[in-house]
Amino acid sequence: MGRRVLLIEDEPHIAEAIRFLLSRDGWSVASHDEGTGAMEAIRREGPDVLVLDMILPGRSGYEILGDLRADPALAGLPVLVLSARGQAEDRAAAVEAGASCFMAKPFVNSEIVATLRQMAGG
Repeated sequence: MGRRVLLIEDEPHIAEAIRFLLSRDGWSVASHDEGTGAMEAIRREGPDVLVLDMILPGRSGYEILGDLRADPALAGLPVLVLSARGQAEDRAAAVEAGASCFMAKPFVNSEIVATLRQMAGG
């Protein structure tokens, strides 16, 4: 069975680019485009890895990450945070909130694939 990833990303071009890259690498890719309903989408999809934008309509990625880490059934899910804000303090805030890894937009295609492979255990 292939690896599964859920993208919570509101920018359609970014979501489609990631979907293309990961599908080509053998991933099953699902997506959700807003903060509202994100936790339900995570539970429904049961991903191996979550890619989470921090600036979303409805709820922020920080709120979603907080809920995720507080839920015993989902607390161990690896989360790659994507953010247009790539300053050191933004990275630190994401890690403090529970991100497994942080990547600034724009990202390097090969880096996102390699990072998600590693996060999913190879």
